[in-house]
Order: sequence, then structure tokens, then C-alpha cells
Amino acid sequence: MFLKGKFALVTGSSRGIGRGIALKLAEKGATIAINYLKEEEAAYDTLAKVKERGAEGIVIQADVSKPEELTAMLNRVHKEFGALDIFVNNALGDLLGFMIPPLQVTLSQWDEAFQVQSRAFLVGVQQAVGQMRSGGRILAISYWPGSHAGGFLPYFAMGANKAALEAMCRYFAVALAPKGITVNALCAGITDDSIVNALPKEAHEAMLSWLKQGWTPMGRPGTPADIGGAVAALCSEEAGWITGQTIVADGGASLMNPEVPLDFQRP
Repeated sequence: MFLKGKFALVTGSSRGIGRGIALKLAEKGATIAINYLKEEEAAYDTLAKVKERGAEGIVIQADVSKPEELTAMLNRVHKEFGALDIFVNNALGDLLGFMIPPLQVTLSQWDEAFQVQSRAFLVGVQQAVGQMRSGGRILAISYWPGSHAGGFLPYFAMGANKAALEAMCRYFAVALAPKGITVNALCAGITDDSIVNALPKEAHEAMLSWLKQGWTPMGRPGTPADIGGAVAALCSEEAGWITGQTIVADGGASLMNPEVPLDFQRP
């Protein structure tokens, strides 16, 4: 219970990876603000699971792509909690709505990705730091292949913004170090029970099958609890010397070499 007495806000935490993060922080004792956009029932189900773990929490509806709603949410957190120790930028927005290759993406789709990712993180951090106590933790959830590679063309708008988030973490880390606040990006791998499950069934099953064949050394896709565990570790007191880093939690998938047959890479 090393987070007992700490207060956390996790954006986009009604389902999937966000829920996994919220529940793991709750297991460690934190009080959780659960943010959702549309899925109210799912958000209250997450709150019920938080309470099953012996923690407390609140539910807040807000569209993080709208600065005024993001600011209002953080004001509500301050009113309810009086302080903030952990801010996790996780909300994706309508990812499937702007999954378009770079030569076809429209300006409105690009703007949507920017508003829910880069701009939301900027506004969120600027608003959160005034509430954060020394020893605070800020994390942005990213995706390593999306921010460092270029093969999955439909991920263009999101991938470019995830790369921006990782760069922003480095700048924020320097700016907030004097306050004792760390800022890191955590790259989740392909995760079951997440946005991946919203893809067409054929794509969803193909991606998970690919990982199980050995393209993740652990032999399975990640789970929301896996990502939540990595976030919780970075929120511990012992992780206070880690800041400005992009950390990959993907079961080793990013270690595999696409130029070499998989049989040559199996242990």
C-alpha cells in the first residue's frame, strides 16, 4: 500500500488500459479520479472495482480534447481531493476515426488527434502542476512502434502525436525537476482488453495471434494489469530518480528483429 494517502487522476480510465492503471494504483492505496467521455456505466463499474480493492474514488465526465472541460475536471479533482500526486495522460479519443494513412488524412482528422493527444497533455500538465505536491508523478501513455517506426500507415496521426508526447515528457521533466515532480512516457505494447478489441475481428485476432507465435518473447499480448503494474512502479518512491524517460512495457516485442526469421530468434 505504498500509495496510501496519494491522489491520482487517470484520463480515459473507464475501460481498457486506463482501467488497468486505475485499478493497480487503487491496489497500492491511491484514491482515484476516474475520467470517462461516453461510457458512464463502465466508469462506475471501474469505481466499484476500485472500492473492492479497498480504495476510494470519484467519477468525472470530461472531454480532454476540450481545454475548458479538462480544466474543469482538474478543478473538480482539487475541490474533492485538495491535492494531486499522480496524473496519467491516457485518453485516446476516437482513435478509429482518425486512423488514416498520411497521404489521405484530412486536416480535421489531424486536428482531432492533436487536440486529444499533444494539446490535452500540454493543458493537463499545466493545470495539474499547481495542485501537485513534491514527489508527484506525471505519466503519458504512448506506443513505441507508433512513435518510432512508420510501417503501420493508418496510425500516422496518432503516432506523430505520441512521438510529440514523448518529447514533451523530456521538456516537462526538466521544467518540473525543481518541484520534485517526475515526468515519464510509458509505451504499452499490443494489449488485450483494450482499444485493440475495438478493431475489426479479423484484425484483432491476427494481431494477437502474431504475438502468440513468438513476436513477443513472453508469448502473449499484454493486459491492462501489466501496464498498470508498470505505471504503479514508476509512481513508487523508489522510482523518484527516473524522469524524462520513455519506458517500454511490451513483453519484449520491441526487441524482435523483423529482418531475421522468427525461428532464429526463439530461445
